[in-house]
Amino acid sequence: MIAMQLLAPAPIESAPLRAAELPMPEPAAGELLVRVRACGVCHTDLHVAEGDLTPSRLPIVPGHQAVGVVEKLGAGAAGFKPGDHVGIAWLRWACGACRFCAAGNENLCERAKFTGLDADGGYAQFACVPADFAYPIPEGYRDHEAAPLLCAGIVGYRALRRCGIRPGGPSTIAQGRRLGLYGFGASAHIVIQIARHWKCEVYVFTRAERHQKLARELGAAWVGRAEQEPPRKLDSAISFAPAGALVPEMLRALEKGGTVALAGVAMSATPPLDYRRDLYHEKSLTSVANATRQDGRELLALAREMRIETRTELFPLSDANRALRMVKESRVEASAVLMI
Repeated sequence: MIAMQLLAPAPIESAPLRAAELPMPEPAAGELLVRVRACGVCHTDLHVAEGDLTPSRLPIVPGHQAVGVVEKLGAGAAGFKPGDHVGIAWLRWACGACRFCAAGNENLCERAKFTGLDADGGYAQFACVPADFAYPIPEGYRDHEAAPLLCAGIVGYRALRRCGIRPGGPSTIAQGRRLGLYGFGASAHIVIQIARHWKCEVYVFTRAERHQKLARELGAAWVGRAEQEPPRKLDSAISFAPAGALVPEMLRALEKGGTVALAGVAMSATPPLDYRRDLYHEKSLTSVANATRQDGRELLALAREMRIETRTELFPLSDANRALRMVKESRVEASAVLMI
């Protein structure tokens, strides 16, 4: 099979992924072999390629927003059959026995394995995944439309829940529903749709004009730059930008008792915080680490219920380096997807 393989981390400008002819993977016991048809391109893939995250082995095939069809079942695999439309996400395996798993926090599992970091991922014609960690794709979604849901969507959904946001009433904006989104790319363009479906009022902070335009199209109540003060204090805010310098700005934009959630897997240094100015009045600062399978199930159920629209820019598999560079340079409107 053809795959884009990382031999050694390097700046994406040097095109560190190389096309390779690899043997067809064989599903182990309990696994599915998936014929991959599309794979989303994520900032996390960029962090793997450039060495901000360390793979457990090299070479490795990145990619953890893979969509395709089940080709073959390993011994004992259940819940799927050949031809089923399935997705592969970031969390590949959790032990189910550690104290975090026992508490329902498998995203924090002490022995967790991740797709494209600990095992070959979706930048390839075929990939294997434990059946227990695969997701049925909602009906009506084409491969490239579903791919961003599997990380951008799932992590964005978890970020909303970390902020304490829940569905509002049928006709009014519920209390505590002024939400700020800092950075407006793959995750944020999905989150704004969920937040508005839940009757939130959404304020978007982003520099790029194309992202500002998309935010307005998707119903943002206000759009501006991060250094601008929103017209009203925020009840919660999520940062999808890997810029630690934004954290004090976000905290200052919060109402008393508000929450800031940081949704990146990596981030630049955060400036010193002033307790009285930035954190007093019971403001909370939290992070989002991976996601659970329950997050994935709930996000895909929402996608089925409300028909989340994903905006995608498509690339051939051989253009994985270019797609990652465009993501790094914020030159993709929303989600980049490799077609395989």
